[in-house]
Amino acid sequence: MSGHPTAAFPPEFVWGTATAAYQIEGAVTEGGRGPSIWDDFCAQPGAIVRGETGAVAADHYHRWESDVDLMSQLGLDTYRLSLSWSRILPTGSGAVNQEGLDFYDRLIDRLCAAAITPAVTLFHWDLPSALQEQGGWMNRDTAFRLGEFAQIVGDRFADRVGMWMPLNEPVVHTLYGHALGVHAPGLSLGFAAFQAAHHQLLGHGVAVDALRSAGCSGIGIASNHAPVRAASDSPEDVMAADIYDHVVNWMFADPILLGKYPADEFAQLLTGPIDEDLTIISAPLDWYGINYYEPTMIAAPVEGQGTDGVLEIDLPPGLPFAPVAITGYPTTDFGWPIVPEGLGEILRTFHSRFGESLPPIYITESGCSFHDAPNSAGEVSDTARIEYHDAHLRALRSAMDDGVDVRGYFVWSLLDNFEWAAGYQERFGLVHVDFETQQRTPKASFEWYRSVIAAHKAVTS
Repeated sequence: MSGHPTAAFPPEFVWGTATAAYQIEGAVTEGGRGPSIWDDFCAQPGAIVRGETGAVAADHYHRWESDVDLMSQLGLDTYRLSLSWSRILPTGSGAVNQEGLDFYDRLIDRLCAAAITPAVTLFHWDLPSALQEQGGWMNRDTAFRLGEFAQIVGDRFADRVGMWMPLNEPVVHTLYGHALGVHAPGLSLGFAAFQAAHHQLLGHGVAVDALRSAGCSGIGIASNHAPVRAASDSPEDVMAADIYDHVVNWMFADPILLGKYPADEFAQLLTGPIDEDLTIISAPLDWYGINYYEPTMIAAPVEGQGTDGVLEIDLPPGLPFAPVAITGYPTTDFGWPIVPEGLGEILRTFHSRFGESLPPIYITESGCSFHDAPNSAGEVSDTARIEYHDAHLRALRSAMDDGVDVRGYFVWSLLDNFEWAAGYQERFGLVHVDFETQQRTPKASFEWYRSVIAAHKAVTS
């Protein structure tokens, strides 16, 4: 690598990191917090690698002050966190747990004192168990419970939070949590899970309205998107890739940005006042967040074809598409191909597909897992992670040169943490966490990112 990829970024470009409550906080039975679906899912035998849970995670609930000090050392402009819904509303609605609100009050105040803008996610997959018992996202009422949650936290934090996102990656929560059963709440509903997707999107729109009424600004969403490539130019593979592209990308972006589903077939799978809902879902946003990790290659399904080496999960038979391995690229230790140009590709696709309907974009997550550990000198030399982010920032800058309006970049993640069904095996952090002792060790990538941010500020100040 030669130099930093930062000199050409605009002065107002912001640098951040991102985390999620269940992945870092721990303290799941402290401070009046109620149970969430991830507490329940982790208790199911075989659900999580090695039977691990987020009960302690990175113990951020007790170590938040020193974690903010790490953010200050990085020189972050902004820090993306999520609020544990069940820490603030233990049963998902009704009485507020003041102790939970106070925890986030202190954290947000500390961030502001450090000149770090809080960027808040309301729902990062940890639905209160009490709402799941009432049907969860398969129940239309849950959308309005999210709106109530948004009103409560908006009223409390509007004066200090600079960015809001009601949802994180609804596509993943829908497919992994409701269609395939490998994430909480562990439902295997197949295409019937689209109803949960619709209700999440409705909840997003209801929450946007509530946040606006509370005086909040800087409202967007953090949504996972990536290019979908056909395995060949055969009509069968091209059609399969197009179907998959609609399912994982446009079913979630089009309702928000265009006020419609990308195909009538999607709406036909849903119940409820769809047209009225779409008016709510498409409430104007101040920005749109893209989480990018890897592209997907799709072929027409072949009987007996599995997902070994392609996905960390098995897919049910009968789907109209089949993911196949992307070859010719290095991979992370999670097995994901490292394809920086895929970030530029999805950004250009959004730019051309949505045109004037597309607000400014933030890369709300970008990151990689490597199984790094301190050496005998106590240092974590994660050169591969540095190369990953350097290449992705260069791809991002290239897309900006082509006219895509991107305003910031959030590294996933600040800390090694509980990586959902993969437990603690996968490490995405700029900071190594020893989960036995909770000792934090900034990795080489931490110092690199600090220098990237400092170089940008030096050039643009």
